[in-house]
Amino acid sequence: MHTTDGEHDRISHRILHHLGFFGHYMHFNVGGRSGKQHMLAKLHMAGGHLSQRELLDRSDVSSATLSEVLSKLEAEGLIVRERSEEDRRQMQVSLTEEGLAQAARQKAAFDEFEACCLSCLDDDEQEQLLGLLDRLEQHWKQMEWKGDCA
Repeated sequence: MHTTDGEHDRISHRILHHLGFFGHYMHFNVGGRSGKQHMLAKLHMAGGHLSQRELLDRSDVSSATLSEVLSKLEAEGLIVRERSEEDRRQMQVSLTEEGLAQAARQKAAFDEFEACCLSCLDDDEQEQLLGLLDRLEQHWKQMEWKGDCA
């Protein structure tokens, strides 16, 4: 199928619009990569305890952002931070009972979302979409945006 330049631009615009929508939807409805929900999930997956350094290494956020998020979680009674017995320079971050319960509820809601979100596509369509997204991700990682795309 041959498309004109105008059709191609319109299609590209629609694709980027959809990608933006999906990113926005995931961030606000499923939890962003740096927010409280994300940190609760990281701690939950690690068994409820991590050093603050390990949590930083497993997250894509700055040290300052992590400290801010952890302070909010601590103020809400969802985590506690204590000095490590082995290395007093390190802080141990642990889910409280309420933090564990909230993380479990959040995980159940995400599992339900994950089971439903692509249900409009059959297995072959999901594999095709994954392949296209993998290709696009690799291209974007290689591309350094300077105003022109070669």
